[in-house]
Amino acid sequence: MDLGARIGWGVVIYAVFFLAWSATKLYGWTQGVGPALFELLVLLIVCLWAGSQLKFHTWTDIVPYSIGWAVIAVALDGIYAVPIFGWGWYGQWESWIGYALIILFPLLVSFFRRSPSAHGAWES
Repeated sequence: MDLGARIGWGVVIYAVFFLAWSATKLYGWTQGVGPALFELLVLLIVCLWAGSQLKFHTWTDIVPYSIGWAVIAVALDGIYAVPIFGWGWYGQWESWIGYALIILFPLLVSFFRRSPSAHGAWES
């Protein structure tokens, strides 16, 4: 397992999502479903990007990385969110849905990849 990919992409996922979340709050875009969909789309894109960089072909190869990325998000929330919002941050269901999506979204990459053929060459 590539520890650099686990830590590096975990930090990238957290940073990009945190920037998107912060931008919606900073510019007052907090009402309605729009900001949530924007944040969800950003999380989906960055998780798919991270998952595609692993160069694996099955979801079972990606799971250990995506779980590691979620653990990194939990830890970074402890560093950045808890001092501002308190320990209640971990009591919000939205936080845990976000962590679950960090685990699940990268797995979608395996559905878009071509699988190796029986001869060992890639199918067209």
